[in-house]
Amino acid sequence: MAKSNTIKRIGILTGGGDCPGLNAVIRGVTKPAHDEGMHVWGIHDGFEGFVEGKGNLIYNKDVSGILTQGGTILGSSNKGDPFHWPEKVGDEIQIFDRSKNVIQNYEAWGLDALIAIGGDGTMHIAKKLGEMGLNIVGVPKTIDNDLEATDVTFGHDSAVFVVAEALDRLHTTASSHHRVIVLETMGRYAGWIALNGGLAGGADIILLPEFPFSWDIVYEKVIQRHMLGKRFSIVCVAEGAKPKGGNLVIKGTDKKRTDPIQLGGIAELVAKKIEENTGLETRYTVLGHLQRGGSPTPYDRILSTKFGTYAIELVMKKKFGRMVALKGSLISSVAIEDAISKQKVVSPDCQAVQAAKAVGVNFCTEDF
Repeated sequence: MAKSNTIKRIGILTGGGDCPGLNAVIRGVTKPAHDEGMHVWGIHDGFEGFVEGKGNLIYNKDVSGILTQGGTILGSSNKGDPFHWPEKVGDEIQIFDRSKNVIQNYEAWGLDALIAIGGDGTMHIAKKLGEMGLNIVGVPKTIDNDLEATDVTFGHDSAVFVVAEALDRLHTTASSHHRVIVLETMGRYAGWIALNGGLAGGADIILLPEFPFSWDIVYEKVIQRHMLGKRFSIVCVAEGAKPKGGNLVIKGTDKKRTDPIQLGGIAELVAKKIEENTGLETRYTVLGHLQRGGSPTPYDRILSTKFGTYAIELVMKKKFGRMVALKGSLISSVAIEDAISKQKVVSPDCQAVQAAKAVGVNFCTEDF
Protein backbone atom coordinates (compact mmCIF):
# COMPACT_ATOMS: atom_id res chain seq x y z
CA MET A 1 0.00 0.00 0.00
CA ALA A 2 1.04 3.61 -0.47
CA LYS A 3 2.75 4.86 2.69
CA SER A 4 2.75 8.60 1.98
CA ASN A 5 0.72 10.81 4.30
CA THR A 6 -0.15 13.03 1.34
CA ILE A 7 -2.74 12.02 -1.23
CA LYS A 8 -1.04 12.48 -4.58
CA ARG A 9 -2.48 9.81 -6.85
CA ILE A 10 -6.05 8.59 -6.89
CA GLY A 11 -7.73 5.91 -8.94
CA ILE A 12 -11.28 6.13 -10.26
CA LEU A 13 -13.49 3.47 -11.78
CA THR A 14 -17.09 3.06 -12.90
CA GLY A 15 -18.46 -0.35 -11.92
CA GLY A 16 -21.65 -2.20 -12.80
CA GLY A 17 -24.01 -1.08 -15.54
CA ASP A 18 -23.63 2.23 -17.35
CA CYS A 19 -25.99 5.11 -16.70
CA PRO A 20 -26.32 8.82 -17.47
CA GLY A 21 -24.20 10.97 -15.18
CA LEU A 22 -21.09 8.80 -14.88
CA ASN A 23 -19.01 11.16 -17.00
CA ALA A 24 -20.24 14.10 -14.94
CA VAL A 25 -18.89 12.41 -11.80
CA ILE A 26 -15.54 11.68 -13.48
CA ARG A 27 -15.35 15.36 -14.43
CA GLY A 28 -16.40 16.40 -10.92
CA VAL A 29 -13.57 14.32 -9.47
CA THR A 30 -10.83 15.12 -11.98
CA LYS A 31 -11.00 18.91 -12.16
CA PRO A 32 -10.73 19.67 -8.44
CA ALA A 33 -8.21 16.84 -7.99
CA HIS A 34 -5.91 18.47 -10.53
CA ASP A 35 -6.39 21.84 -8.85
CA GLU A 36 -5.13 20.22 -5.65
CA GLY A 37 -2.05 18.84 -7.41
CA MET A 38 -3.26 15.23 -7.57
CA HIS A 39 -2.85 12.78 -10.41
CA VAL A 40 -6.00 10.87 -11.48
CA TRP A 41 -5.63 7.31 -12.75
CA GLY A 42 -8.63 6.09 -14.73
CA ILE A 43 -9.23 2.35 -14.41
CA HIS A 44 -10.82 0.80 -17.49
CA ASP A 45 -14.00 -1.29 -17.42
CA GLY A 46 -14.68 -1.19 -13.68
CA PHE A 47 -13.14 -3.84 -11.44
CA GLU A 48 -12.44 -5.93 -14.53
CA GLY A 49 -9.73 -3.45 -15.48
CA PHE A 50 -8.51 -3.36 -11.89
CA VAL A 51 -7.90 -7.12 -11.96
CA GLU A 52 -6.36 -7.08 -15.44
CA GLY A 53 -4.25 -3.97 -14.89
CA LYS A 54 -5.87 -1.69 -17.47
CA GLY A 55 -5.81 2.06 -16.96
CA ASN A 56 -4.27 5.42 -17.85
CA LEU A 57 -3.81 8.91 -16.47
CA ILE A 58 -6.75 11.26 -16.93
CA TYR A 59 -5.82 14.84 -17.82
CA ASN A 60 -7.96 17.95 -17.63
CA LYS A 61 -8.45 17.91 -21.39
CA ASP A 62 -9.91 14.39 -21.17
CA VAL A 63 -12.89 15.59 -19.12
CA SER A 64 -13.56 18.71 -21.17
CA GLY A 65 -17.01 18.52 -22.74
CA ILE A 66 -18.09 15.23 -21.15
CA LEU A 67 -20.66 16.69 -18.71
CA THR A 68 -23.52 16.07 -21.12
CA GLN A 69 -22.34 12.71 -22.45
CA GLY A 70 -24.05 9.50 -21.40
CA GLY A 71 -22.13 6.32 -20.62
CA THR A 72 -18.59 6.45 -19.23
CA ILE A 73 -15.30 7.35 -20.88
CA LEU A 74 -13.64 4.72 -18.67
CA GLY A 75 -15.85 1.84 -19.73
CA SER A 76 -17.72 -0.38 -17.29
CA SER A 77 -18.50 -4.02 -16.56
CA ASN A 78 -20.99 -5.87 -14.36
CA LYS A 79 -19.01 -9.11 -14.66
CA GLY A 80 -15.75 -8.01 -13.05
CA ASP A 81 -16.23 -8.84 -9.37
CA PRO A 82 -12.68 -9.71 -8.24
CA PHE A 83 -14.09 -11.95 -5.49
CA HIS A 84 -16.27 -13.76 -8.03
CA TRP A 85 -14.02 -13.86 -11.10
CA PRO A 86 -15.19 -16.12 -13.94
CA GLU A 87 -12.62 -17.99 -16.02
CA LYS A 88 -13.06 -20.69 -18.60
CA VAL A 89 -11.37 -23.92 -17.56
CA GLY A 90 -11.78 -26.55 -20.25
CA ASP A 91 -15.41 -26.43 -21.29
CA GLU A 92 -16.65 -24.96 -18.01
CA ILE A 93 -16.79 -21.55 -16.37
CA GLN A 94 -15.20 -21.64 -12.93
CA ILE A 95 -15.18 -18.89 -10.31
CA PHE A 96 -11.98 -17.64 -8.64
CA ASP A 97 -10.92 -15.00 -6.11
CA ARG A 98 -8.71 -12.45 -7.91
CA SER A 99 -8.76 -9.76 -5.21
CA LYS A 100 -4.98 -10.08 -4.78
CA ASN A 101 -4.58 -8.86 -8.36
CA VAL A 102 -6.43 -5.70 -7.38
CA ILE A 103 -4.08 -5.13 -4.44
CA GLN A 104 -1.05 -5.68 -6.66
CA ASN A 105 -2.26 -3.19 -9.28
CA TYR A 106 -3.23 -0.64 -6.62
CA GLU A 107 0.38 -0.74 -5.43
CA ALA A 108 1.91 -0.94 -8.92
CA TRP A 109 0.01 2.18 -10.00
CA GLY A 110 1.11 3.97 -6.81
CA LEU A 111 -2.44 4.82 -5.77
CA ASP A 112 -3.10 6.53 -2.46
CA ALA A 113 -6.88 6.20 -2.74
CA LEU A 114 -9.67 4.89 -4.96
CA ILE A 115 -13.00 6.44 -5.86
CA ALA A 116 -15.41 3.66 -6.81
CA ILE A 117 -18.54 4.76 -8.65
CA GLY A 118 -21.29 2.17 -8.75
CA GLY A 119 -24.37 0.61 -7.24
CA ASP A 120 -24.99 -2.00 -4.59
CA GLY A 121 -22.63 -4.57 -6.10
CA THR A 122 -19.79 -2.08 -6.48
CA MET A 123 -20.23 -0.92 -2.87
CA HIS A 124 -20.09 -4.52 -1.60
CA ILE A 125 -16.80 -5.01 -3.47
CA ALA A 126 -15.52 -1.67 -2.17
CA LYS A 127 -16.26 -2.71 1.41
CA LYS A 128 -14.31 -5.96 1.03
CA LEU A 129 -11.34 -4.21 -0.59
CA GLY A 130 -11.39 -1.59 2.16
CA GLU A 131 -11.08 -4.39 4.70
CA MET A 132 -8.00 -5.55 2.78
CA GLY A 133 -6.36 -2.16 3.24
CA LEU A 134 -7.39 -0.03 0.25
CA ASN A 135 -8.37 3.60 0.89
CA ILE A 136 -11.78 3.81 -0.79
CA VAL A 137 -14.54 6.40 -1.20
CA GLY A 138 -17.78 5.28 -2.83
CA VAL A 139 -20.10 7.25 -5.11
CA PRO A 140 -23.62 5.78 -5.46
CA LYS A 141 -24.78 5.13 -9.02
CA THR A 142 -27.81 3.19 -10.13
CA ILE A 143 -30.86 3.95 -12.21
CA ASP A 144 -32.72 1.58 -9.84
CA ASN A 145 -32.42 4.05 -6.91
CA ASP A 146 -32.28 1.11 -4.48
CA LEU A 147 -29.53 2.26 -2.08
CA GLU A 148 -31.12 3.04 1.30
CA ALA A 149 -28.36 5.40 2.47
CA THR A 150 -29.03 8.09 -0.13
CA ASP A 151 -32.31 9.78 -1.00
CA VAL A 152 -31.54 9.58 -4.72
CA THR A 153 -28.86 7.98 -6.86
CA PHE A 154 -27.75 9.75 -10.01
CA GLY A 155 -29.06 8.12 -13.18
CA HIS A 156 -32.49 7.51 -11.72
CA ASP A 157 -33.97 10.82 -12.86
CA SER A 158 -32.71 10.23 -16.40
CA ALA A 159 -34.26 6.75 -16.48
CA VAL A 160 -37.57 8.08 -15.19
CA PHE A 161 -37.51 10.75 -17.91
CA VAL A 162 -37.14 8.04 -20.58
CA VAL A 163 -40.03 6.03 -19.11
CA ALA A 164 -42.29 9.08 -18.88
CA GLU A 165 -41.52 10.12 -22.47
CA ALA A 166 -42.18 6.57 -23.70
CA LEU A 167 -45.53 6.49 -21.89
CA ASP A 168 -46.44 9.87 -23.43
CA ARG A 169 -45.87 8.37 -26.86
CA LEU A 170 -47.66 5.12 -26.05
CA HIS A 171 -50.71 7.06 -24.87
CA THR A 172 -51.26 8.46 -28.34
CA THR A 173 -51.08 5.12 -30.15
CA ALA A 174 -53.06 3.32 -27.43
CA SER A 175 -55.89 5.84 -27.62
CA SER A 176 -55.86 5.86 -31.44
CA HIS A 177 -56.19 2.07 -31.70
CA HIS A 178 -58.20 1.56 -28.48
CA ARG A 179 -55.64 -0.87 -27.11
CA VAL A 180 -54.12 -1.88 -23.83
CA ILE A 181 -50.37 -1.27 -23.94
CA VAL A 182 -47.94 -2.72 -21.40
CA LEU A 183 -44.55 -1.08 -20.85
CA GLU A 184 -41.73 -2.96 -19.10
CA THR A 185 -39.09 -1.04 -17.16
CA MET A 186 -35.82 -1.98 -15.48
CA GLY A 187 -35.27 -1.94 -11.73
CA ARG A 188 -34.65 -5.58 -10.81
CA TYR A 189 -36.04 -6.11 -7.30
CA ALA A 190 -36.95 -2.47 -6.59
CA GLY A 191 -39.84 -0.71 -8.29
CA TRP A 192 -38.75 2.92 -8.18
CA ILE A 193 -38.33 3.37 -11.95
CA ALA A 194 -41.74 1.89 -12.73
CA LEU A 195 -43.38 3.82 -9.88
CA ASN A 196 -41.94 7.24 -10.63
CA GLY A 197 -41.96 6.77 -14.40
CA GLY A 198 -45.50 5.43 -14.34
CA LEU A 199 -46.69 8.27 -12.16
CA ALA A 200 -45.01 10.88 -14.39
CA GLY A 201 -46.34 9.23 -17.55
CA GLY A 202 -49.94 8.79 -16.42
CA ALA A 203 -50.04 4.99 -16.28
CA ASP A 204 -53.39 3.48 -15.26
CA ILE A 205 -51.84 0.38 -13.69
CA ILE A 206 -48.40 0.06 -12.11
CA LEU A 207 -47.07 -3.39 -11.18
CA LEU A 208 -44.12 -3.48 -8.79
CA PRO A 209 -41.83 -6.17 -7.33
CA GLU A 210 -42.75 -5.07 -3.81
CA PHE A 211 -46.48 -5.73 -4.26
CA PRO A 212 -47.35 -9.12 -5.82
CA PHE A 213 -50.29 -8.43 -8.10
CA SER A 214 -53.61 -10.19 -8.69
CA TRP A 215 -54.44 -11.19 -12.25
CA ASP A 216 -58.16 -10.77 -11.53
CA ILE A 217 -57.68 -7.18 -10.39
CA VAL A 218 -55.64 -6.41 -13.53
CA TYR A 219 -58.43 -7.77 -15.74
CA GLU A 220 -61.10 -5.98 -13.72
CA LYS A 221 -59.31 -2.64 -13.99
CA VAL A 222 -58.90 -2.65 -17.80
CA ILE A 223 -62.46 -3.93 -18.35
CA GLN A 224 -63.82 -1.25 -16.02
CA ARG A 225 -62.00 1.49 -17.94
CA HIS A 226 -63.35 0.09 -21.21
CA MET A 227 -66.93 0.04 -19.91
CA LEU A 228 -66.60 3.64 -18.73
CA GLY A 229 -65.72 4.71 -22.26
CA LYS A 230 -61.99 4.94 -21.68
CA ARG A 231 -61.11 2.74 -24.59
CA PHE A 232 -57.43 2.29 -23.79
CA SER A 233 -55.27 1.45 -20.78
CA ILE A 234 -51.59 1.89 -20.00
CA VAL A 235 -49.83 -0.63 -17.78
CA CYS A 236 -46.33 0.12 -16.46
CA VAL A 237 -44.66 -3.03 -15.09
CA ALA A 238 -41.26 -3.40 -13.43
CA GLU A 239 -39.14 -6.29 -14.70
CA GLY A 240 -39.14 -7.82 -11.20
CA ALA A 241 -42.91 -7.76 -10.72
CA LYS A 242 -44.68 -11.08 -10.23
CA PRO A 243 -48.22 -12.31 -9.56
CA LYS A 244 -49.21 -13.33 -6.07
CA GLY A 245 -48.16 -16.93 -5.60
CA GLY A 246 -46.22 -16.83 -8.87
CA ASN A 247 -42.58 -16.57 -9.85
CA LEU A 248 -40.31 -13.98 -11.41
CA VAL A 249 -40.13 -14.07 -15.20
CA ILE A 250 -36.51 -14.90 -15.98
CA LYS A 251 -34.98 -14.31 -19.39
CA GLY A 252 -31.84 -16.31 -18.65
CA THR A 253 -28.91 -16.80 -16.32
CA ASP A 254 -25.29 -15.73 -16.58
CA LYS A 255 -22.86 -17.51 -14.28
CA LYS A 256 -20.27 -14.80 -14.92
CA ARG A 257 -22.32 -12.31 -12.91
CA THR A 258 -22.47 -12.23 -9.10
CA ASP A 259 -26.26 -12.24 -9.43
CA PRO A 260 -26.73 -14.65 -12.36
CA ILE A 261 -30.45 -14.01 -12.85
CA GLN A 262 -31.41 -11.96 -15.91
CA LEU A 263 -34.94 -10.67 -15.59
CA GLY A 264 -37.18 -9.91 -18.55
CA GLY A 265 -40.40 -10.96 -20.20
CA ILE A 266 -43.03 -9.90 -17.67
CA ALA A 267 -44.57 -7.34 -20.07
CA GLU A 268 -45.10 -9.98 -22.75
CA LEU A 269 -46.74 -12.28 -20.21
CA VAL A 270 -49.01 -9.54 -18.83
CA ALA A 271 -50.06 -8.47 -22.34
CA LYS A 272 -50.81 -12.05 -23.36
CA LYS A 273 -52.87 -12.74 -20.23
CA ILE A 274 -54.85 -9.51 -20.53
CA GLU A 275 -55.80 -10.19 -24.15
CA GLU A 276 -56.71 -13.82 -23.43
CA ASN A 277 -58.84 -13.02 -20.39
CA THR A 278 -60.51 -9.75 -21.39
CA GLY A 279 -60.72 -9.92 -25.19
CA LEU A 280 -59.12 -6.46 -25.39
CA GLU A 281 -56.41 -5.99 -28.00
CA THR A 282 -53.11 -5.67 -26.15
CA ARG A 283 -49.53 -4.85 -27.09
CA TYR A 284 -46.32 -4.58 -25.09
CA THR A 285 -43.06 -2.62 -25.26
CA VAL A 286 -39.78 -3.30 -23.46
CA LEU A 287 -37.63 -0.20 -22.93
CA GLY A 288 -34.55 -2.14 -21.86
CA HIS A 289 -31.23 -0.36 -22.23
CA LEU A 290 -32.84 2.84 -23.51
CA GLN A 291 -33.27 3.67 -19.83
CA ARG A 292 -29.52 3.52 -19.24
CA GLY A 293 -28.39 5.35 -22.35
CA GLY A 294 -28.29 8.90 -23.59
CA SER A 295 -27.55 12.26 -22.07
CA PRO A 296 -28.27 12.83 -18.35
CA THR A 297 -31.05 15.17 -17.31
CA PRO A 298 -30.06 18.54 -15.79
CA TYR A 299 -30.91 17.15 -12.34
CA ASP A 300 -28.53 14.22 -12.81
CA ARG A 301 -25.78 16.48 -14.19
CA ILE A 302 -25.97 18.64 -11.09
CA LEU A 303 -26.22 15.71 -8.64
CA SER A 304 -23.32 13.87 -10.32
CA THR A 305 -21.13 16.96 -10.19
CA LYS A 306 -21.91 17.45 -6.50
CA PHE A 307 -21.17 13.80 -5.78
CA GLY A 308 -17.83 13.94 -7.62
CA THR A 309 -16.58 17.11 -5.96
CA TYR A 310 -17.66 15.89 -2.52
CA ALA A 311 -15.86 12.58 -3.09
CA ILE A 312 -12.61 14.51 -3.60
CA GLU A 313 -13.24 16.37 -0.35
CA LEU A 314 -13.54 13.05 1.47
CA VAL A 315 -10.30 11.84 -0.12
CA MET A 316 -8.42 15.00 0.87
CA LYS A 317 -9.75 14.66 4.44
CA LYS A 318 -8.80 10.95 4.37
CA LYS A 319 -12.31 9.92 5.28
CA PHE A 320 -12.10 6.51 3.70
CA GLY A 321 -14.58 3.65 3.85
CA ARG A 322 -17.40 6.10 3.25
CA MET A 323 -19.93 6.67 0.48
CA VAL A 324 -21.22 10.01 -0.73
CA ALA A 325 -24.96 10.42 -0.07
CA LEU A 326 -27.77 12.90 -0.63
CA LYS A 327 -29.92 13.62 2.42
CA GLY A 328 -32.59 16.22 1.81
CA SER A 329 -30.84 18.99 -0.10
CA LEU A 330 -27.38 18.37 1.38
CA ILE A 331 -24.55 16.11 0.23
CA SER A 332 -22.95 14.18 3.09
CA SER A 333 -21.43 10.73 3.57
CA VAL A 334 -22.18 7.44 5.29
CA ALA A 335 -20.09 4.40 6.09
CA ILE A 336 -20.06 2.05 3.09
CA GLU A 337 -20.95 -0.77 5.47
CA ASP A 338 -24.14 1.08 6.48
CA ALA A 339 -24.90 2.05 2.88
CA ILE A 340 -25.23 -1.59 1.80
CA SER A 341 -26.91 -2.96 4.93
CA LYS A 342 -30.41 -2.60 3.51
CA GLN A 343 -31.92 -2.31 0.05
CA LYS A 344 -34.29 0.61 -0.49
CA VAL A 345 -37.61 -0.69 -1.79
CA VAL A 346 -41.06 0.81 -2.32
CA SER A 347 -43.38 0.63 0.69
CA PRO A 348 -47.18 1.03 0.73
CA ASP A 349 -46.94 4.25 2.75
CA CYS A 350 -44.50 5.85 0.27
CA GLN A 351 -45.80 9.30 -0.75
CA ALA A 352 -45.48 8.48 -4.44
CA VAL A 353 -47.64 5.38 -3.95
CA GLN A 354 -50.23 7.36 -2.01
CA ALA A 355 -50.26 10.12 -4.64
CA ALA A 356 -50.66 7.57 -7.42
CA LYS A 357 -53.57 5.92 -5.65
CA ALA A 358 -55.21 9.32 -5.08
CA VAL A 359 -55.29 10.01 -8.82
CA GLY A 360 -56.69 6.58 -9.67
CA VAL A 361 -53.59 4.47 -10.37
CA ASN A 362 -54.17 0.84 -9.45
CA PHE A 363 -51.37 -1.40 -8.16
CA CYS A 364 -53.58 -4.46 -8.56
CA THR A 365 -52.56 -5.95 -5.22
CA GLU A 366 -54.49 -7.42 -2.34
CA ASP A 367 -51.79 -6.36 0.13
CA PHE A 368 -53.14 -2.82 0.69
